[in-house]
Order: sequence, then C-alpha cells, then structure tokens
Amino acid sequence: MLLVVTYSRGARTSLRNVCRSHDAATVRQFGRAALLADTEFGAFLALRLREKHGGDVQIQRTQPLNEYESVPEPVREAAAAYEAREQPSTPYTKFAAGTDHPDPAAMQDREL
Repeated sequence: MLLVVTYSRGARTSLRNVCRSHDAATVRQFGRAALLADTEFGAFLALRLREKHGGDVQIQRTQPLNEYESVPEPVREAAAAYEAREQPSTPYTKFAAGTDHPDPAAMQDREL
C-alpha cells in the first residue's frame, strides 16, 4: 500500500477529492492521510498530489505487519497478557516487573 500524508490545507482538500473520486484505489482515508492501493494507478494518484503540492505531500510504501512472522513470540504473549490484566490502570513497566515478559526499555532498542 501507499501511505500519502498531507501537511497543508490545500493538500488535504486535494487528497480528500482524490479519495472520493477514486474509491477503488482508496484503501482507507484518515483525514490528513490515506492508504492507496499498491498499483500503478495508486502511484499515479499519489505522485499527482505531490506534483501539485510539492513538499506538503509525503508518500511512503507500506506493507502489512504479519505479527507471527515479524514479532517475537514473547512480545505477542506479553501484549495479550497485558490486555488481560486485572487492573486496567497498571502501567506495563510495573506489570512486567518480576515476570518473564519483555522489558519495555529493551523492546524500544530492538527493531522488528
């Protein structure tokens, strides 16, 4: 998919118009940003916006996250356990202390 992010009012208006006019090429719209289909037409629409608005439009190619392939099992298990915790107000750092769950500082230093 192509992530298109806009940084000006004019670029946002153009992005909104593109998404409304080309619904088949729009995967999802978020207001200031949109995901366009990873097709030549999606690229055409994104590049057209950048030609019109210059640096007010940023384009990134994205790929979906396959959590079972990209995320280590301890991290997946920690996320599930943390969401199932008894006290919703407990911060993760306190929740993970004294357990086998990954340390948040260590996770911040490791790339997927």
